[in-house]
Amino acid sequence: MPFTFQFGGPNAFGGGFNPESFQGGNPNPRPRKPRKPRRAMGSAFSRTVTNLLVTLVFGAVYFYLELPALNLHAEEFYVFAFLLCAVYCVCAVFTSGFQGDGSVKGYFHFVHKQCAVPFLAVIALIAALALGALSSWVVLRAGSYSKLLPLETGNFTAEVEEISYDQIPMLDDDSAARLGNRKLGELADMVSQFEILTDYTQINYQGRPVRVTSLRYGDLIKWFTNRGDGLPAYIIIDMVSQEAEIVRLQEGMKYTTAEHLGRNLYRHLRFHYPTMMFDGPVFEIDEEGTPYWVCPRIVRTIGLFGGVDIKGAVLVNAVTGEHEYYEQVPNWVDRLYSYDIIMQQYDYYGMYHNGFLNSIFGQRDVTVTTDGWNYIAIDDDVFMYTGVTSVTSDQSNIGFILTNQRTKATKFYPCAGATEISAQESAQSQVQQMRYRATFPLLLNIASQPTYFMALKGEDGLVKMFAMVNVQQYDIVSTGSTVGECETNYRQTLAHRGLIVAGEQKPAAGNTQEQEGVVAEIRSAVIGGNTHYYVRMENSLGYLDFNASEVPLAVLLNVRDHIRYTFVLEGAEFPEHGIVPATGFEHIDWDN
Repeated sequence: MPFTFQFGGPNAFGGGFNPESFQGGNPNPRPRKPRKPRRAMGSAFSRTVTNLLVTLVFGAVYFYLELPALNLHAEEFYVFAFLLCAVYCVCAVFTSGFQGDGSVKGYFHFVHKQCAVPFLAVIALIAALALGALSSWVVLRAGSYSKLLPLETGNFTAEVEEISYDQIPMLDDDSAARLGNRKLGELADMVSQFEILTDYTQINYQGRPVRVTSLRYGDLIKWFTNRGDGLPAYIIIDMVSQEAEIVRLQEGMKYTTAEHLGRNLYRHLRFHYPTMMFDGPVFEIDEEGTPYWVCPRIVRTIGLFGGVDIKGAVLVNAVTGEHEYYEQVPNWVDRLYSYDIIMQQYDYYGMYHNGFLNSIFGQRDVTVTTDGWNYIAIDDDVFMYTGVTSVTSDQSNIGFILTNQRTKATKFYPCAGATEISAQESAQSQVQQMRYRATFPLLLNIASQPTYFMALKGEDGLVKMFAMVNVQQYDIVSTGSTVGECETNYRQTLAHRGLIVAGEQKPAAGNTQEQEGVVAEIRSAVIGGNTHYYVRMENSLGYLDFNASEVPLAVLLNVRDHIRYTFVLEGAEFPEHGIVPATGFEHIDWDN
């Protein structure tokens, strides 16, 4: 049937568009019933009380779980406040019955009426955030950021003494963790219930560089069955002798990061110091071996959110939970400032001490820290070391900084030379056939030469050898199976290159000792162009190493000579087997 248009009919287009013709096929739609408004719950006063109670319950639960600092300088405080306002508004709308005229504008006016106070609070919080961010903006406050780290320039070889062997840390984090896990595995009563907390802290303990850490519960079930007694021990790793020790406690540690509920360290801190902001807690022991958590207090010194710094710490006894805030921490505390805060503050100085614009355009004297750090003990304090390089080049260092981790006293030592990564690669190339990997280096003063010292580890993660690399001429590399042997070889190389004279090739002033005895055996060997005399005394299985270039009279030694001699120990005692560098001797009875 052909389709035709009709004009003048009820469905015709000639009379204009008729919207009633489009009703989904229903010419007589049923009118909608107006929505019945929900009734409000009780009086205005009771609704307000209900809203506040629900908000308070939510806030208490959130505070218990998330532990935000109640401090305008803390970003998490604003998240907490926004959530409280949102919860109150939702409750207010619900208890008031969603009243409105059905339009978006009507509902907005209704919500605004019920939530006037939270709205004002949100506006005030947003204003505080905006003003705080603006007042902390590095573009406007570059000068303040550059002054966060008080910096002095020093002379490394004049100010940093040659460190003794018994103060050189020879283990990194990974090696210490391996030794700790192996030691725990030897104890059948602990290994099935506890694990080792992976965060080791390097400290000075009774004059020795060590790493310490706490145990933790194996899982939630083991926490439930053991929490009554607490954690029974902590671990000490000697960084020099590479020995691990499990220190058992008469009373277990009940306040740790491994705890749950009220004894959890973070919750324990927050309930007693609700307004303080904290950096990550650090496990340490005092000189009597009492375990503590050192909890550094964070402050923001530039605007509301900028200039992160440390102001004192709360010390928490891990056994009893006793706590006290110290603005000046006791001297036995070794780590107050973390490496990331120190490096961040130096980077601010290096980037902005000539202004913000200079950090982008021109970049005159703009410097940054290198990608790595290490620790070394000096005068019963622990110092953090990191290199400094130009922002336009990462191929060489222009110097390095040493920072006291307790006081933040920092010195910059100018010394152009290789980066730490380049030094590691040089050391590894010396033993490439063994496929050893070098740890991140320490910076030592050897014969008035800034020197990178590092351990060389095998594929099993254990230390196999040691290496020394000259900072300024990183093609000068020496290795040895002991620190003493490595240093002897390094000094010989320095003398051969003309950087020191032969008479200066003496071992570092470490644990120097003097003894006397009768020569029982003499052997000799030529190493690096120098003759070494290896002398065994009577009643000893170890050998003294006399370098003829340093001790010329060694060529006159004979068996049965009675001599008084000096030597340097790496440990506390003369090794039963092995070789010890000797510094000199004199005949007691030349005629015999």
